[in-house]
Amino acid sequence: MIKPASLAILGIVAVVALIIGVDPWYVLGMALAWLASLWLTREAPVSELPLRDDRRVSVAAFAPFLDPLGVPLLVLRSERIISANAAARAAFGAHIVDQDARVALRHPDAIALLDQPDGATATIPGLTTAKSVWKLRLFVTEGDLRMIEFSDLTSQADVSKAHTDFVANASHELRTPLASIIGYLETLSDAETPVDTATTKRFLATMSLEARRMQTLIADLMSLSRIEAEKHDLPDERVDLASAIAVAAGEASALHQSDRVSIAIAEKSAWTLGDRAQIEQLVRNLVDNALKYGESRDPVTITLGKDHAGQLVLTVADTGPGIAAEHIPHLTRRFYRTDPGRSRAAGGTGLGLAIVKHIAERHKARLDITSALGVGTKISVAFPAVDSPLS
Repeated sequence: MIKPASLAILGIVAVVALIIGVDPWYVLGMALAWLASLWLTREAPVSELPLRDDRRVSVAAFAPFLDPLGVPLLVLRSERIISANAAARAAFGAHIVDQDARVALRHPDAIALLDQPDGATATIPGLTTAKSVWKLRLFVTEGDLRMIEFSDLTSQADVSKAHTDFVANASHELRTPLASIIGYLETLSDAETPVDTATTKRFLATMSLEARRMQTLIADLMSLSRIEAEKHDLPDERVDLASAIAVAAGEASALHQSDRVSIAIAEKSAWTLGDRAQIEQLVRNLVDNALKYGESRDPVTITLGKDHAGQLVLTVADTGPGIAAEHIPHLTRRFYRTDPGRSRAAGGTGLGLAIVKHIAERHKARLDITSALGVGTKISVAFPAVDSPLS
């Protein structure tokens, strides 16, 4: 005879499977397979088998249905784990089957959940790794069987933290020049402490500089927001990279009033699918960084060629002081600076390479940064090549 508790577990698993989007016909098939497994074992009731056989029969009954489900699921009898699906074994290790759940889970909040009523939930940080966040939900049957469903919230927590950090950093970046402007305005408007003409001109020049810095920062923030909003829309315009590079490099040179930029185009046909305005922005940002932080007497070199895979590789290189290896993995983070004082003095917002990274991602391009102290920095972006529109 099939126990009511087994049927209850079957019902719970079926409901969970339907909720997370498993095909109803697949759910029905697995349910029939599970019922058949339970029917074949009716002659030897689980309660009369030794512990090792009890575990084997339970796994045989539950595993075929639970393994295909993408969320980790544990089935417990009393405090012992009698079945774990593939996702649970991947998250916690295959050894957890037949373990005491309190030993397997270890976390106090997870252990406390075991004594809660049906439907109880708990959100637990650090359950599998230091930065992981899991939501646990407990399902209780009439007998001594229980099931725990695990939902991985780590990526959601990372996104939330990134947004919080972004707002905090943006607020700080705006607050600094704003405070400077307010301070000078208060000094100039103080009738009790008149300021001479020379000092007034110096104050106004500083205020103008800080206002332009805020304007540049806001423009970069808006640009980054637009790029992120479009990151899932693949561009389909055929863009001549050689032409886009020439235009953007010329604009960056004119802005810096510099003639240090040299361009070498090795490809006669250099077309890719892209958003021309964004590609020009990517080039401007790379050239702007190289001119700001490279050696002021040496040229900034722009090259365009093909790699062994046939991709179009844009490279911008300078001969500046270089960047220490520990900073390179973080350079594309928003507001990350290796030398905050120097960056602000040069007019940097800390968003240039973050914008480059997001433009490259939208264009399915590969971004590489190499640098050596005392030698310089080289940044390459490899774009997928397409045929010329005239071919």
